Amino acid sequence: MHTIKAQIHWLMSILFLLAGTGSVYAQEQSRGGPPLDAARIPRVEKPWTPAQRAILEPRERNGRVLGVWSTCAQAPELCNAWLTFTDYLLQDSSLPTRDRELLIMRIGWLNGGAYEWAAHTGLARSVGISDEELRRITRGPDALGWSAWDSSLLRAADELHANALISDATWNALAARYTRRQLMEAVFTVGQYNMVAMYLNTLGVQFEEGFEGFPAP
Repeated sequence: MHTIKAQIHWLMSILFLLAGTGSVYAQEQSRGGPPLDAARIPRVEKPWTPAQRAILEPRERNGRVLGVWSTCAQAPELCNAWLTFTDYLLQDSSLPTRDRELLIMRIGWLNGGAYEWAAHTGLARSVGISDEELRRITRGPDALGWSAWDSSLLRAADELHANALISDATWNALAARYTRRQLMEAVFTVGQYNMVAMYLNTLGVQFEEGFEGFPAP
């Protein structure tokens, strides 16, 4: 089990590091990088404490650890509690991966979560979300070209962001396909990545090499 999780972390790290590279819209950004020009809380550096090593060593690739992990490791107890939830949503959630990434990308855009967006761009592409769809995510659920289902997913993110409540109409649209567990996971996914944007934006976690900002709407 530990080996499988380490392999998943490795794949996520590779996809994150590739996120945004080679993008056809990299020159069209309407918003650039993180909202802060410098980190308010720095990434931990080696030599790591034992608690930091337990968190970061499985996520280290070629001597590099993404800032989302190495900043969090400044508070190992908090970080471990958060990573349990994060790992569940990324590894054990029953949501279709494409659905999950649509929710994540939309709430990232709504929150100005440039790091969150950049980190998930590679994952989104890997599950079939095209560059045109990435642009369309920034235009929202009413943009031309979405299926009724995709539109409902994006609208759920919008409603949770605006009101902390999914409307009856949107809920019923999701309930026509989702199990009870999936309905709950959709809400928890948006809530989690709402918090992640707050964390990354407020602590000033800076882009990784190769990361790109938001596309033009």
